[in-house]
Amino acid sequence: MSESQPEHITVYSDYVCPFCYLGRESLKRYQDSREEELDIDWHPFDLRSQKRRPDGTIDFSVDDGKDDEYYEQAKQGVRRLQEKYGVEMTLDIATDIDSLPAQVASYHVKQHYDNDTWLEFDVSIFEALWQEGKDIGDEDLLVELAEDAGIDGDEIRSALDDDGLRAEVREKFAEAQQHGVTGVPTFAYDGYAARGAVPPEQLERLVEGF
Repeated sequence: MSESQPEHITVYSDYVCPFCYLGRESLKRYQDSREEELDIDWHPFDLRSQKRRPDGTIDFSVDDGKDDEYYEQAKQGVRRLQEKYGVEMTLDIATDIDSLPAQVASYHVKQHYDNDTWLEFDVSIFEALWQEGKDIGDEDLLVELAEDAGIDGDEIRSALDDDGLRAEVREKFAEAQQHGVTGVPTFAYDGYAARGAVPPEQLERLVEGF
């Protein structure tokens, strides 16, 4: 593969998933260990799909089967990986935040800007939520993060107000499920996949086959 066309690893993720944030740290470590560039082909996934109303808003009263014991186990898993990867996080879970606006904004940037610009914006969304505890469903915050990445803020406002774009992102959610993705993060490469915030060496085996 030529230098002008770096390899890609597909990453299915949702910004409100703490394991997606931690998995990206693992991926970054693997990327840094490689001699050749490995870009991210990001594919959005909706952890709140069972709770979404037809208009896209979330009905938080819907029972998704996740009780206090589930969330406590999740928090413990997050804390273990925080320590393992040396990642600071203000939150362990984010059950009351809707990531759909962030995913719409990120999808727009991914379609219209270069990979480095998208990655800067993408990372800033993760950090705003998990390091600073901010609501990434807030339009003003997304505009601020976009402008910090060199993206026109009004363009992001227009994207967030674009029903067609929002529908396209929701189609991407459905496409992920059609591809057999049932949880995130899921890392896919050449027909194989690894699910969860797996360590860098497992990502190396996924991509390099050893």
